[in-house]
Amino acid sequence: MSSKSERLIRPALALAPGSGKTARTRMAIDVHLDGLTLSVASVRRSMKFYGETLGFKILVDAAPHFALVRVGGKGGGTIGLLALRHAVGGKAKRVTPAMRAGAHVELSTSDLDGLYEKLKARGVEFDAPPHDESWERLAWAHDPDGYTLEFAQGAHAFTERFAGRASASARRGSSG
Repeated sequence: MSSKSERLIRPALALAPGSGKTARTRMAIDVHLDGLTLSVASVRRSMKFYGETLGFKILVDAAPHFALVRVGGKGGGTIGLLALRHAVGGKAKRVTPAMRAGAHVELSTSDLDGLYEKLKARGVEFDAPPHDESWERLAWAHDPDGYTLEFAQGAHAFTERFAGRASASARRGSSG
């Protein structure tokens, strides 16, 4: 497992079904994530990246203050792009690159290699070409503000395939 993958995924592997450990939860609730909002230095610059470069649909254009981007088709979630000055307010300190690097937006596709080539041709800079992990095939890029975008193809979270590999990895004490 790569060091970035290990850092991001290792805590979840320890709680994978079959590992003998479980997360403590009060109760399961019926909710799902429809979207998230990112604080950005320039709403217009981010709209250009998410809209033109990545090809997502701009639903709301209230630049320079806010924009809302649809990820995927009609049933896809949204990414809000909120001007940094509105997000942090006058009393807050500047958002640092390290703080932005802590945000990790996961996107999935049925053809990662094709998407990688298409986005690379549009100017998206990836950390590395798509590569295989035990749970999925993935590639990382960053948006203009430094937020990590993970493009993935394959099994997600705790499928049976992933759980079996995670359990075996935990028993061996290996890094994948």
